[in-house]
Amino acid sequence: MSTAVPANASAAVLQPSEPMSDSAISVQGPDLEKNLSLQELLKSYERIGFQASSLGRAIDIVNRMRKWRLSDEPISVDESEGYLSPEIRAQIRCDIFLGYTSNLISSGLREIILYLVKHKHVAAIVTTAGGIEEDFIKCLGKTYLADFNMDGADLRSRGMNRIGNLVVPNDNYCKFEDWLLPILDTMLAEQQATGEVWSPSSFIRRLGKEINNEESVYYWAYKNDIPVFCPALTDGSLGDMIYFHSFRNPGLILDIVRDIRALNELSRKSKKAGMIILGGGVCKHQIANAMLIRNGADYSVYINTGQEFDGSDSGARPDEAVSWGKIRADAESVKVFADATLVFPLLVAATFAQD
Repeated sequence: MSTAVPANASAAVLQPSEPMSDSAISVQGPDLEKNLSLQELLKSYERIGFQASSLGRAIDIVNRMRKWRLSDEPISVDESEGYLSPEIRAQIRCDIFLGYTSNLISSGLREIILYLVKHKHVAAIVTTAGGIEEDFIKCLGKTYLADFNMDGADLRSRGMNRIGNLVVPNDNYCKFEDWLLPILDTMLAEQQATGEVWSPSSFIRRLGKEINNEESVYYWAYKNDIPVFCPALTDGSLGDMIYFHSFRNPGLILDIVRDIRALNELSRKSKKAGMIILGGGVCKHQIANAMLIRNGADYSVYINTGQEFDGSDSGARPDEAVSWGKIRADAESVKVFADATLVFPLLVAATFAQD
């Protein structure tokens, strides 16, 4: 019997490698023998691999959004006179558009989002109806930790609404109705007196003023004049209340055309624009579509668990948005495949919370 290794088998297994480039980064995890700070630990994510590296990349992109100033760019030949002064250029920042789904306001990420709005870290917000109403409802009653496996019929009989592994007593929505309906009466009276109809964003701004509670995201959006857009404002409890109100005191008008113009113009006029989008659906695409008006975002961070094999926009990676002109071809972008409740607090701790 031959003792020689078959040449074809050896060649197949021991295929020689090309030399790695000098810029190649080796995989390395954190050294827990050292007393690492949170910042040092998060910095180490860049070299761990898989979604840890994606999070590390997201942290880097967000910090680039935060650092950018118009003074970093050469003055273009067609620059308007108002942007020629070095002092003014040094004050012009990247406009950050934040989008998130309603479940994240139901979760403890509400407090992370509140921090960003309170400290004026974002230029605009796009969310869903639940992302609006759950903030106000939390000012009126608590949301509680529960379990994903609770029986739906039993919860229904007890007046408990499940959101994943959270529950919201239905009494909270009754309190919301009691709070909201008189405000709708007042808003209708003002509309009839002035002839000025409401838009979803002006409607949300008014509710932020009326709640007058520092625990509310939209109170701080009102205080800091940060526009909040909600293209699907009626898709939730707010829609239920508006529906009920249309019977007892009809006539309230919400003009979505004003808001699409306002959002698109904010995008178009941004000298630099970045997207941070948690989840998918309306909030993701509405921001991305607004970026199309300016030929794409300059920075983009997606955090969601969606997959692209079904062709959904929710699961699409940034490169699909590049093909539509919603993210620029030379933009810095990343998608982190993760539950936002796991990673967004870490991202904010490593970026905005460093101010």
